[in-house]
Amino acid sequence: MNQIKTTSSSGATRWWQLFFGVVAMMAISSPQYVWALFTSELTKGLGATLPQVQVTFAILIVAQTFLSPFQGYLIDKFGPRMLLSCGAILTALSWILASGVTGIWGLYLTYGLLGGVGTGIIYVGVIGLMVQWFPDRRGFAVGMVAAGYGFGAIMTTFAISMSIKSSGVASTLVMFGVIIGVVGLAAAQGMRRPRADEVAEHIKKVKLENTTRESSYSYKPTEMLKKPVFWLLFVMMTMMSTSGLMVISQMGAFAKDFGVADAMVFGMAALPLALTIDRICNGLTRPFFGWVSDRIGRENTMFIAFGLEGVAMTLWLMTTDNPVLFVILSGVVFFGWGEIFSLFPSILTDTFGTKHATTNYGFLYMAQGVGSVLGGPLAALMHDATGSWTPVFATVICMDFATAILAYIVLKPMRKKFLAQSEELATSSAVLTPAYK
Repeated sequence: MNQIKTTSSSGATRWWQLFFGVVAMMAISSPQYVWALFTSELTKGLGATLPQVQVTFAILIVAQTFLSPFQGYLIDKFGPRMLLSCGAILTALSWILASGVTGIWGLYLTYGLLGGVGTGIIYVGVIGLMVQWFPDRRGFAVGMVAAGYGFGAIMTTFAISMSIKSSGVASTLVMFGVIIGVVGLAAAQGMRRPRADEVAEHIKKVKLENTTRESSYSYKPTEMLKKPVFWLLFVMMTMMSTSGLMVISQMGAFAKDFGVADAMVFGMAALPLALTIDRICNGLTRPFFGWVSDRIGRENTMFIAFGLEGVAMTLWLMTTDNPVLFVILSGVVFFGWGEIFSLFPSILTDTFGTKHATTNYGFLYMAQGVGSVLGGPLAALMHDATGSWTPVFATVICMDFATAILAYIVLKPMRKKFLAQSEELATSSAVLTPAYK
């Protein structure tokens, strides 16, 4: 009777953890996903060029990602509650302080650097917790919290757009900065790591049903960084990140150049409507493809999803002057892209084990930072140099198709061989490193 009660209690606890994780992710999503709404006004207000302003976005993502291994280590060492609380406070301060900047460097330091550090702590921390709480539903659980990050801006896109028009950028940043901070801080108070007894039955279930082939050996970050399979995943995530982040950071600019930004579609302006639909698709794709990958395998799912992204981007480029198709295809583009945030952390943990999952994912998440530089300021520079968005789109379309092919042709057999070697390593050492202490 006590065993049944304990299992039931732990089952409820992990779903509450998932809920708090989704809320925390929703709170810190706006700095990235509504950035396109700020670029035009910031360019005018600061007297800067578009490439200069887009450096802010690159700094945000670089700070969010390149510090994530260190942040993951701190979360593993000191626990999530304190670190996630700090992340919420820093994210709020980044918007509040950015409201008063008068030069481009002030924007870099506040919205970019401070915001990147704050959102990065929460992002890597929540992902790291979910792969530990849900060993049996890893793709779905990571997809759900990643969906929170994608969905969160749905609640703010139109509100921020209207606030900028009515009150200006400065007032908007202060008001929504406070909201972001309060919600994120409240969610952080409910989060913690699982105890061994709370996940033991779920781990046993995975092994019995063999629904996900997972390494029996938990690799330390220093061991993981020496493995070619990690660097293949890093390159693949970099290419997919570049594609999506180019759209997120440049969408306001190329929608204006295409002449569709202010066109009316279904009674609404095309750009904010597209951004809202993007948030919905960007959110839905994460648990959906995460769930699919739990059933048909990570690499097979990558091939399907990344190929969809490439097809959608190609059709988008071919119909740039049609406002209705611009809005619809933007949603398809994000449905083919957003799942990277459920597939990559899941396959990384499957491959390298759970014990060091938060820190390990911090290293892979750095690929998002590389992608932000390629898809942000460098994409803007390519546009300025060529006078056209076509070379930019062509580049990221090639990246999409290349990553889809790599997943199926290269990653799948490489990872199968690697997992077999991991089993031999665990057996020969006579020490199966426990997933949880």
